[in-house]
Amino acid sequence: MFARLKGILDEVDDDTVIVDVGGVGYLVHCSSRTLGKLPGRGEAVRLEIETHVREDHINLYGFLDRGDRDWFRLLLTVQGVGARVALAILSVLTPEALVQAVAAQDKAAVARANGVGPKLAQRVVAELKDKVGGMALGPVAAKGTKEGDAAQAADAGAAEDAVSALINLGYGRSEAFTAVAKASRDGGGDVSALIRGALKELSR
Repeated sequence: MFARLKGILDEVDDDTVIVDVGGVGYLVHCSSRTLGKLPGRGEAVRLEIETHVREDHINLYGFLDRGDRDWFRLLLTVQGVGARVALAILSVLTPEALVQAVAAQDKAAVARANGVGPKLAQRVVAELKDKVGGMALGPVAAKGTKEGDAAQAADAGAAEDAVSALINLGYGRSEAFTAVAKASRDGGGDVSALIRGALKELSR
């Protein structure tokens, strides 16, 4: 099993690269976002590797950091998402954007990826919600106590109500969620305070 490759970038194709490690060329599949950040040919490169072994092939998938690799693994847990689709999603969305899309249940953002239809996009955001849904709003005070759990639930409910209110005002779900998340990090408060803070963010 390969976990990391360090060598010389030898060739770059539409969705693969060849990394020369001590005279041996390794074919590595990458997202277009990763390909866009690679150094020039002939320069040193280091890739975090996910290895898939099948009866008829061994495929290597490369990422510039562990965050992308971890998201690749997480996406593969969704029914109907294979390696090619996972790379397509990571080609159009950063890990931070994916957290936001899942937390906001923004299937349209995921559906921007090549080969991802509305049904599969909905499955991605739905199946990953419990795993990453709370990450975009960040930590809350008093976490880890019964009082803290209650406060966290109240904060989450207020945020959801604020997002719904902004959507009713005509804002898109993703931009509404982003604005509420920023307002929450800036001080939070009840639903009215979150809406006021989010509207201020949206007007900038």
